[in-house]
Amino acid sequence: MTALALAACSGGGSDADADKPSGPVTVKVWAWYPSFQKIVDLYNSTHTDIKIEWTNAGAGQDEYTKLQTALKAGKGAPDVVMLEFQELPTYQLTKHLVDMGKYGANDLKSQYVDWAWKQVSTGDKVYAIPVDAGPMAMLYREDLFKQYGLTIPKTWDEYKAQAEKLKTASAGKAFMTDFGGNDGGFMTGLMWQAGSKPYTYDTANPSNIGISVNDAGAKQVMTYWEGMVNSGLADTKAYGTTDFYNGLGSGKYVTYLAAGWGPGYLASVAKTTAGKWRAAPLPQWTAGGNAQGDWGGSSFAVTDQAKNPEAATKVAMEIYGAKNTDAWKIGIDEAYLFPTATPVLESDAFLKKKYDFFGGQTVNDVFVPAYKAILPFSWSPFNSYNFNQLTTGINGAIEKKTSWTAALDTAQANVTQYATQQGFKVQ
Repeated sequence: MTALALAACSGGGSDADADKPSGPVTVKVWAWYPSFQKIVDLYNSTHTDIKIEWTNAGAGQDEYTKLQTALKAGKGAPDVVMLEFQELPTYQLTKHLVDMGKYGANDLKSQYVDWAWKQVSTGDKVYAIPVDAGPMAMLYREDLFKQYGLTIPKTWDEYKAQAEKLKTASAGKAFMTDFGGNDGGFMTGLMWQAGSKPYTYDTANPSNIGISVNDAGAKQVMTYWEGMVNSGLADTKAYGTTDFYNGLGSGKYVTYLAAGWGPGYLASVAKTTAGKWRAAPLPQWTAGGNAQGDWGGSSFAVTDQAKNPEAATKVAMEIYGAKNTDAWKIGIDEAYLFPTATPVLESDAFLKKKYDFFGGQTVNDVFVPAYKAILPFSWSPFNSYNFNQLTTGINGAIEKKTSWTAALDTAQANVTQYATQQGFKVQ
């Protein structure tokens, strides 16, 4: 850092010129996006000043573990790293992310909706560039809805009523959906829609945090799904398992509450059902409402080990930038990413894209309005612990058939204790 600072203060001359790189600046990137090699090749073929060197360091927690080790050691971290929205506060708190606002990142603010930009920034400080998001909707089997005489529910009450109708019509062989209690992001997305605000946290005041894991919105969601599960209307197979995949492909589940990346995911795990699925808005708690939640979302951040933070910021801004239509064509068609940049979202190529798997439906007509209606949401700087408490508690309640809301109360107590032990002032 000292060497870089001294170099920046140099008055120029032959010695300074001798220090300039003779070729393109190499920017090391960690990411696990599908088909990312094509994105890297595209960037490198269209830039002469920067060359991306890509490593897939693992997905999700696998990458985060390696990243934390490298950051703690002071070496081995990439210049640019893929981070999910919920993980950003952790790395901001430890001051390992570069403020990209210093290098022009704020110029992109108008290209994103308010909630998405707030996920990656605090005031004029920008700690990441949004790439994809996961607005939620209801994917459903149109053929099975017709077979069992079901109608598309617009509210959660209607959803339960249709589930009861399905149970009778199918003689208990089919479920309205599966509730994956092993996925904290899924459950948080549903609670987000219900207005839950489990955390009040601002990196501008990092020592204070508000914790309401068991607030009214969260309990409303868990009370509802406890009733659905205990009544035999929703299954409880863990997401990502063979049983879950089989349920989607066999007709056991007639709806899948999915994120914006869900259509591509569904097409890959339930290929035999191609053409039978359709998309509809997520049911509402209040008739005529437009409350939405998000399940997933990722970004590119620059670490404090970046040798050239300006070049690294340029990569983070441009690699999936709003004007990079070629990259987004790959991202949408092959990686099934749901873009956060509004120019891409509102393009005909995205809005009017027909999906054969969904019988030619333009499913983004459903997901884009949902994305735009999402309200701001704060994460904690210890999200891994938070998700662990949530999934452990709810799975325990499912298995033991105990109170789901009591599990939230336990999570509230444990998370509060944990935050206090970590030195936070809980408000």
